[in-house]
Amino acid sequence: MSRIVPLDPATATGTTADLLDAVNNAFGTVPNLFRVAAQAPGALQGLLQFNAALGHGALKLREREAIALAVAEANGCDYCLSAHSYLGNKAGLVDAEIALAREGKSADGRLDALLRLATTLVHARGHASDEQIAAARAAGLGDAELVEVVGAVALNLFTNYLNLLAQTPIDFPLVRAGAARG
Repeated sequence: MSRIVPLDPATATGTTADLLDAVNNAFGTVPNLFRVAAQAPGALQGLLQFNAALGHGALKLREREAIALAVAEANGCDYCLSAHSYLGNKAGLVDAEIALAREGKSADGRLDALLRLATTLVHARGHASDEQIAAARAAGLGDAELVEVVGAVALNLFTNYLNLLAQTPIDFPLVRAGAARG
């Protein structure tokens, strides 16, 4: 049972209703994450705006989805693993890529560098060594990508922590953290 009751979009009013309508238009439904975040309209608005802003940056959707998977696995967030496994498939990640992303790895050099940096940031709470930054740069990541990895990690930390705190009911095909990925 959720510790924070997901808001029923039918009862939402004003800005909250508008925000949930936008989510519904984007997804064809209102996933429980957004219904929980709607309990604090400013948080929901910030979540949506930050996500939209990152969508116009240097990182491709499939890269952001892979980062979301790596961060969710690192934090043990089943809700986000479930959501981003589903959304990652929609963004072009195949099952093998999703499994590797959950480990913070990729067969693609650029994506591998993004994921290694993202998981370093999660595990080291934002700290990365000069050597780790040099390795990311050697893989072709520039300043924009470095900044956006931090943004993607921060966005996913917010959703992971919110879902873990709320015990948000999972409304995607279930994927469990730490479960066999093969």
